[in-house]
Order: sequence, then structure tokens, then C-alpha cells
Amino acid sequence: MMFILNTTDRHPLHVKLYNQIKEQISAGKLLPHSKLPSVRHLSQELAISRNTVEYAYGQLCTEGYIYSKPQSGYYVSLLEQEFTPHTFQNTASPLEQTFEKPYLFDFHPAVLAPDSFPIKIWRKLLLDCLQKNLEKLSSYSNSQGEIKLRSEIQKYLERFRGVACTTEQIVICSGLQDSMSIIAQLLRAKHSTLAVEDPGHWIPKSVFQNNSYSIRCIPVNATGINLDYLQNSNSTIVYVTPSHQFPLGYTMPVENRLKLLHWAENVEGVIIEDDYDSELRYHGKPIPALQGLHPKGNIIYVGTFSKVLSPILRVSYMVLPYHLLTAYQQQFGNYAAAASLLEQLTLYEFMKQGYWERHLRKMRTVYRKKHDALLNAIERHFGNCVTILGQGAGLHLVIELIGNSGNEKDLICRAEEKNIRIHPLTDTYHSDNHQSAKIMLGFGKMTPEQLDKGIRQLAEAWHLCQ
Repeated sequence: MMFILNTTDRHPLHVKLYNQIKEQISAGKLLPHSKLPSVRHLSQELAISRNTVEYAYGQLCTEGYIYSKPQSGYYVSLLEQEFTPHTFQNTASPLEQTFEKPYLFDFHPAVLAPDSFPIKIWRKLLLDCLQKNLEKLSSYSNSQGEIKLRSEIQKYLERFRGVACTTEQIVICSGLQDSMSIIAQLLRAKHSTLAVEDPGHWIPKSVFQNNSYSIRCIPVNATGINLDYLQNSNSTIVYVTPSHQFPLGYTMPVENRLKLLHWAENVEGVIIEDDYDSELRYHGKPIPALQGLHPKGNIIYVGTFSKVLSPILRVSYMVLPYHLLTAYQQQFGNYAAAASLLEQLTLYEFMKQGYWERHLRKMRTVYRKKHDALLNAIERHFGNCVTILGQGAGLHLVIELIGNSGNEKDLICRAEEKNIRIHPLTDTYHSDNHQSAKIMLGFGKMTPEQLDKGIRQLAEAWHLCQ
């Protein structure tokens, strides 16, 4: 057997040789009791020192892969192949496995504009926080998060979202998954079933399932979650997005909100209100939060900075009813906040100094232009061949294909051929009982010009499916 050392491997020579011999023994390429090249011969063959070969052989001998015979040399040990792990044949390079294919037109429904992050301001505030908070940065943060940041969030929620709460009720989290995990554990003692919107966000369903909850999928109509189905579901927890339903974009009217509150009182249930992109409303004022209708009700309000500032920061928050604060302290009082303390301090300064409100106004303008550009492009290139759902807010809208002999899957395949990334609405359905003639189109990442070109090519792909 010839040994060839990998020149691209940055490990020391003796490690390269050790790994190669071990892999060939494990794979059965070196037969049991076969003799290995002598130290002198192998060092000459590979142009390496004798010490390097002796070190590799010595380690293999210690681990039992090979054995030595005095005055004879080294031999391969007998390993039962039944118990030998098979070597993994990697057919793709690490880069090919790690990075997704780049798309010319990417209609991802939750990606922000690449230049939207206020990097200069954030860098300045970050450096200031590093200099001013050396003592804090050597300790752990409060389990509910920095009280200064929670105070700024409370002021913002009260002023802009109509949420009535105190700083004490706010908990800083590191994204929806983190907040759902906490909520699932808080409610487990008295509840066992979660109702979710269908279609709807997949994270709450996955998190609660992983915490041994039963899941009930409740259909959505133009007024939000179907309350009749919810009433008959035997659920005592419901996850809803009432201000801008994900993914269909419907807004729950006040009549249905009051009925939902009544349902929670009747079943002694809990409403989880996700207000994830409420700031991005392009026509009229933002819809007030459901929590504001009944501040003392059993409503857990959840929000995030990901949809306007940046998802990479992993900073979100939730507002707990007072009766859950005691349970939170009992279960999580000894925890440190999951969100980075440095990012919490920077975000506090960002909000305190007025940058957050200015950034919100700027982003509404930026995304409104993109939203309108996408609507115009759809009308121009698709005409009356589609129906538009969920317009007027958020970072995406949904189009329903009309009179198409193909289906959603066909269109996605055609789009792939044109280097276009689109997302099927079927990915957001929890049940199998749904139609597949709709797709989500995000507009956050691309410019108005790119949106027009992308929709034009998508329309061409759609006509090929007919």
C-alpha cells in the first residue's frame, strides 16, 4: 500500500501519517497481520524524518491498530469488521456542503435589505459600551435581561403598540425559538395542548412538540384564526399573529379579538400573541396589539428586533402576565439571559438616543417602496392571472395562481432553472389538507429594479408551466 500525505491538510506530518494509516486499517484496505513498511523505508519514500514515522507508528501501536515484532517490524492488528466504524466517503467539499446556492433573484420572505443595518451608528455605540461597561462585561446579566433595555422596550410598546405593561413583566430572549421554549416550560404544569394557525409559523409547533405538547392545527380565514374550530379543538393555549397573520397577511378584526379573549377566559387558556413585524405597515397606522385590549388577561405578548433591525442580533422580548412572573422566577431565576449582554447594552443606547425610532421610520419608507414596486411588477407581468394576498405590511406577500395547469412545485422548478428562489406556501401548512397554488414572495432583499426583473422572469417561468 502506497501512502501519500495530503498537502492541503495543515496538521503536523506525524498526524497526517497516523490518520491515513488508521483510516486504511479501519476500511479494511490494510489486511490483518500484513507488514507495514519499515521506518527507514517509509521515511525515504515520503521524504520525511524517521522520528515522524516512529511517532505515528508508536501512537498506532499504543491504540492497538498495529503491533510490533522484535527484530521484524510493525504489522496490522486483526480488527473485527463487524465492530469497525465505516469510513465516511465525503463526495462534496466542505464549502459545497456549507453554503447555499447563490440566486440571482431571491424572494426569501424574511431577509432584510443588505444595506439596511445602521452599521456606523451601531459600531460607535458598541465601542462606547465596551469602554463604559467594563465592570458589567465581567459579570452575568439578570435572567430577564438588562433592566435599562427592558425600560426602553416598555416605553416603546406603550407608545407605538398599545401594550400596557411594566418593566418587571418584560423578559429579554434570543429569538422566537428561545421565547417559545421558555413559555412551553412555564405552561406545562397546567396545559398540554397548543393550537396553531394553519398555515402558520413552524417554530412554535416544533418547540411545543419537543416539549411533549399535543398540537391542534386551526385553519385561517380572512378574519384570522377560525374561532369555531378553535372552540372545538380542546386546546387551552393558542399561538396567533393577529396584527399581520403569517403567512397570509390577514388582520384580525376587533370583534374576533374580543371573541378570542372571551375564549381564553372560558377555558382558562393562554393566548400567545406574536407581533413579529407589526412595525412594518405601509398604509394607515399600525394595528394596536391584542394585549392592549385586556392587559390583565392571560396573554403572553412576543416581539422581536429581527424584522427591522437585524436577525443576526438574536434579541427579542416577551411580556408575561403577572401570574406567570412567579413561575418564571422559580424556574429561570438562576439563569442568565440568553441574549448577549453587550448587544443588550448597545441596543439600550440605540433606543435611548432615538436611533431606533429614526431607523423604524427609514425602514418603513425603504420597504414601502419595495412593496409597491413588487405590486406594480406583479400587475405588469402577471396581469389578472394571479390574486394578491397579504399586501400592505411586512416583508412579503402571497400570490395565488389562477388558471394554471401546473402547480406550485412545477413553478418552483421552473424558477430554479432561471436562478430564482421562491418559497412554497405549502411549507407553512401543518396539515395535509390545503391547496398548493400559492407562493410567498419576499421583497426585503432586492432593489425595486431587481424585483421587476425577477417577477418578469418568474412570469415567463409560470407561462411555461401552463
